[in-house]
Amino acid sequence: MDSAVLLDLLGNENRRRILRLLSQKPCYVTEISEYIDVSPKAVIDHLRKLEEAGLIESRTDDQRRKYFHITRSLRLEVDVSPHSFGAKSAYPASSTLDMSGRCPHLSLEETAKNGHDDGDSDHTEGDRGDIEELAAEFGRLQSLDRELSLAQRWVHGRLTETLEELTSRTGIDADCRFYAKILAAIVETDGSTEAVADQLTASSDVIEDSLSRLERADVIEYDGNCWQIGSLDA
Repeated sequence: MDSAVLLDLLGNENRRRILRLLSQKPCYVTEISEYIDVSPKAVIDHLRKLEEAGLIESRTDDQRRKYFHITRSLRLEVDVSPHSFGAKSAYPASSTLDMSGRCPHLSLEETAKNGHDDGDSDHTEGDRGDIEELAAEFGRLQSLDRELSLAQRWVHGRLTETLEELTSRTGIDADCRFYAKILAAIVETDGSTEAVADQLTASSDVIEDSLSRLERADVIEYDGNCWQIGSLDA
């Protein structure tokens, strides 16, 4: 789902309260109406919008009462700082995502799921062992989720400080995040204009203009083959 659509949808406090309630248990319209103190008619309108967005679904019980429940797991990240604003597209949770080699700065403990029913043990004992293992994994993942949240806050703070320091040292205030990406690309690649443009997935014309501006600001210099940070005479 597009992040802008999701932001608009969740901009309504009552829809957020409905989702908070449905995250605890499936509910029918009257329950929701009483919980958020809004008329059933208004609740139905909110539910319709959430259902159209694919966030919730409904089912009917034996008494013909319609229950609503959340149907998708999504995550939305919003970044607000003096140097940037943006929302990363919502994406579904995935337990099958291959993390090997994708997070070099983070160590994740791989949890093997081993069966406990070997044919000789009691089936009930095997079930209990599985439940204990799942409960333990849930606890570990909860702890990891809290740690990742703290790490994100730390990274966001360091990004802001680093951008402010780069702005102060280079004197380039406008589009400072873009120029920071260019400088990082110079350090991380062979320093050629083509390599920088490829890393930023930007056109060569835009990159050339930006590199020229950094050169005029005495931030980088060209040695005939590649761009380098700092003065060649230093």
